Formats: sequence, C-alpha cells, structure tokens
Amino acid sequence: VQLVESGGDLVQPGGSLRLSCVASGSGFTLNNYVMTWHRQAPGKEREFVAVINDDGRTTDYADSVKGRFTIARDLAKNTVYLQMISLKPEDTAVYYCKAVGARLWNVRNYYWGQGTQVTVSK
Repeated sequence: VQLVESGGDLVQPGGSLRLSCVASGSGFTLNNYVMTWHRQAPGKEREFVAVINDDGRTTDYADSVKGRFTIARDLAKNTVYLQMISLKPEDTAVYYCKAVGARLWNVRNYYWGQGTQVTVSK
C-alpha cells in the first residue's frame, strides 16, 4: 500500500489549500480503512489533525482546526482530501496522511505517506 500526499504550498495567512492523499495497492479500498491527517511542525511532535471513518460519514478534528479544515474522501479515486481555509502561520507543518485498518483482517495494518509541506507566511 502506498499513500502519496500532494497540494502543499506556500500561502499567505487567511489563504486556503486543499491537500490530497492518493492511496494505491493491491485490493486497497478506502472503505476498509480509517483515514487520518496529521502534521508535524519543526521541533514539535507529530499531531492529529482530522479523521474520516471507514463509513465515510463520521469525521472529527483537532480543536485547533475545527471550523477551518474539512476532511473528505472520494472512493472512486481512492483519495482523501483535507480542505483548509483561514490558514494561520501556526498551521505551518509537514502534513501526513495515514491509513489504519478497520476490519478484523487488517486491523493491525497501518500506512503513512511521505508528507507534503504547508507554509503559511507573508
């Protein structure tokens, strides 16, 4: 299984970005995995940002991004998105996508992407 993030960029405060995470691999389908976004700023630990469950309807967010970030998925494209608006300098980080198995046969499986850089600055 491979997760490839894209969409990171340099953006001004108040701007918007949409990150994408394309999943590929034999038999991999998003409805068998819980998909999450995490981020890691320089000198800080990696932190949770958002989750979308295998049902595709249940989502949750870190308090710091609630109301500004939206996670969504496209089953046909095997892609998870993170729409980010009203970006702040403190959102600057490398953003990572993660897949965690949601079924008995894959519950021990998890995969990380390589990350995409988001920089919010004037």
